[in-house]
Amino acid sequence: MPPSVLALLSLLPIATVAFFLVGLRWPASRAMPLCYIVCGSLALWVWEVPGAKVAAASVNGLVIALTLLYIIFGAILLLNTLEESGALKTIRRGFTDISPDRRVQVIIIAWLFGSFIEGAAGFGAPAAVAVPLLVGLGFPALAAVIAGMMIQCTPVSFGAVGTPILVGVNNGLSEGSSVEAAQPVVQKYLSAQGITEWSEFLPLIATKVAVLHGIAGIFIPLLVVCMMTRFFGKNRTVKEGLQVWKFAMFSALAMIVPYILVAYFLGPEFPSLIGGLVGLAIVVTAAKKGFLVPPRSEAWDFEARDRWDEEWLGSISLKEEDGEKNKIGMLRAWLPYILVGGLLVLTRVYKPLTTWLKARVIKTPELFGTEIADFMPLYVPGAVFIFVTILVFFIHQMKWENYSRAWGKSFKTTLKASVALVFTVPMVQVFLKSGGGAAGYEEMPIALADGVAAIAGGTWSLFAPFIGGIGAFVAGSNTVSNMMFSLFQFGMGDRIGVDPTWIVALQAVGGAAGNTICVHNVVAASAVAGMVGKEGLVIRKTLVCFLYYATMAGVAGSLILWLK
Repeated sequence: MPPSVLALLSLLPIATVAFFLVGLRWPASRAMPLCYIVCGSLALWVWEVPGAKVAAASVNGLVIALTLLYIIFGAILLLNTLEESGALKTIRRGFTDISPDRRVQVIIIAWLFGSFIEGAAGFGAPAAVAVPLLVGLGFPALAAVIAGMMIQCTPVSFGAVGTPILVGVNNGLSEGSSVEAAQPVVQKYLSAQGITEWSEFLPLIATKVAVLHGIAGIFIPLLVVCMMTRFFGKNRTVKEGLQVWKFAMFSALAMIVPYILVAYFLGPEFPSLIGGLVGLAIVVTAAKKGFLVPPRSEAWDFEARDRWDEEWLGSISLKEEDGEKNKIGMLRAWLPYILVGGLLVLTRVYKPLTTWLKARVIKTPELFGTEIADFMPLYVPGAVFIFVTILVFFIHQMKWENYSRAWGKSFKTTLKASVALVFTVPMVQVFLKSGGGAAGYEEMPIALADGVAAIAGGTWSLFAPFIGGIGAFVAGSNTVSNMMFSLFQFGMGDRIGVDPTWIVALQAVGGAAGNTICVHNVVAASAVAGMVGKEGLVIRKTLVCFLYYATMAGVAGSLILWLK
């Protein structure tokens, strides 16, 4: 079959998602079963993948979906627990004390706090933490989800303590952590550059990734507030977002400057974690002192809730707490989020604890001759969320009635998201594992990338981020996208005669940007805000962010390569 036809067929599952979910605005619970059927049919009858392998990939997807639902449940439970304890009212008052301006609040929570959580945990944890917090502060659910998704670009390449680079790019370019294990095209480059240690190579790529993210990411806080004022403001205008451009750019630099420096001096583990934490300290301190923050008399806010569009609303409604629940001090109110951040860092950085948690695993039997993903209930961020809610029960001296009500509401909300994920993630796994069939074709993502490469030629640097983005859109993971495409991207760089490490860096940046439109990330973020069924509406908005980010990175990378 001609490569162009194969590429078009590989595009069909993605086009199906776009048509039903984004175009027709079907809920993911209706659209994704159709997408699964399309992808499975292609795997069985075009790629001629054995039915047992398709079944194994589907079961593998179900196990991964269970992991995602576990995270969703934990995040919703934390929100509901804090609502029932009365802590959310104290937190709302604390942010109002910093600034009542919603534009300032969304930058601090989504951009800075979200970046820190991404650096610590990954796994979609930023949206799981930031989105419910924004809802709890009185943001429309749709605005909270869009903001939470849009910031999942710049910090993602160094999320979960550098996993997309240390695991994704590393495994994509080699079969181990050594020069000897590198693929031949990579070995040739390393020899030419005089690089003898793999430990020198990954930080080199990480620095380039950070530079490209810094160029594209500097406008993300401003883009978030402009999207918010344009679609959720009384006057529906970008102008009101642009009014805080100085604060937005200051907040971007407060995170990005330490982020790049950490990538250069320390490597890929801590740029997002330290960048987010340093930025949070700088910006909150500056905002409290009124630096670049609009006067309180000019603070921007949403209209009254009864004037919001129906599509902005989620099923999670936070009531005003009674007087008995309003006595929690600021430190006790914020302590759950401090514990979440601290425990996520500890469980990722302290190796003995990490090893012990990962060893507590629920083994899944090998099915159809294929290994199925194991479930690590104590290592996944959902465990941290649930553990913290147990601590909150005692710290906030909650009544059992209130705590049990939080569990009941959380189960109901999570259940609504389960239908979509039960089909979304298996479809992704079939798409990724479609190679090795009797037809002899490469798996669908590689076939699609080959088709794009045939068109792009020497302008590949402009297209490289979009391939990374497609990988993350389908797989829901920058790490998986990097594993799939890093060697392909390196080879393309070598083929067109440019520094291939910059092409791999563009892959990693594009893969991070793809998280903003990834279906199962959107399903998860929507679920924690009670927005199940409105995933297509979210992607319509976040697609703007992805297109900007991938284009900006591609142009920046092309200019850097042209100037070299």
